[in-house]
Amino acid sequence: MRISGGEARGIPLLVPKGDAVRPATDGMRQSVFSSLGQVVVGARFLDLFAGSGAYGLDALSRGARGGRFVEKHGRTASLLKQNITAVCRSLGRTSDGVVVSTADATQVSLAVGEAVPDLVFVDPPYSIIQAVAPKVFTKLTELLAPNPDALVLFELPGGEDVSAEGWECVRRIGKGARQPTVAIFRHEREPR
Repeated sequence: MRISGGEARGIPLLVPKGDAVRPATDGMRQSVFSSLGQVVVGARFLDLFAGSGAYGLDALSRGARGGRFVEKHGRTASLLKQNITAVCRSLGRTSDGVVVSTADATQVSLAVGEAVPDLVFVDPPYSIIQAVAPKVFTKLTELLAPNPDALVLFELPGGEDVSAEGWECVRRIGKGARQPTVAIFRHEREPR
């Protein structure tokens, strides 16, 4: 598993052994970031259920300013920190502005003075998607209220859907019932 594009392209990422983490595929991340284009440059991100940090680290590689990774498993968070160090070293930058929180993604909060994210990556274990999606969207409605243009990128199997009041799915990347897909959500716009 490697960074799929940008200045740190090809940097390998550490992933815990076993089934604890199901990393986003290189191909899926390439499709997501191709779809986002220049939106990533200078953006702040929030990477929920971060695992190896693949989504957020690919964002850094492609010009994101920084952000927060949220991973509740301590061992995985430790590997994530090593991945951040490797990617930042490759980019010739410090890890300032890049934070790892060992916490439950459904309970995340921003620190006082922390910038509201422009991009939120949500990649939970597929087996818990339906249970956590309502909690995640409730939390994101609160966190992202000051930034109505923020995008939420939610990875889920092609055969599943998630929805939340106040959010609209503006695009779905990927196809196939058993293949990973990413649904891109934004706040619903008020009719004029």
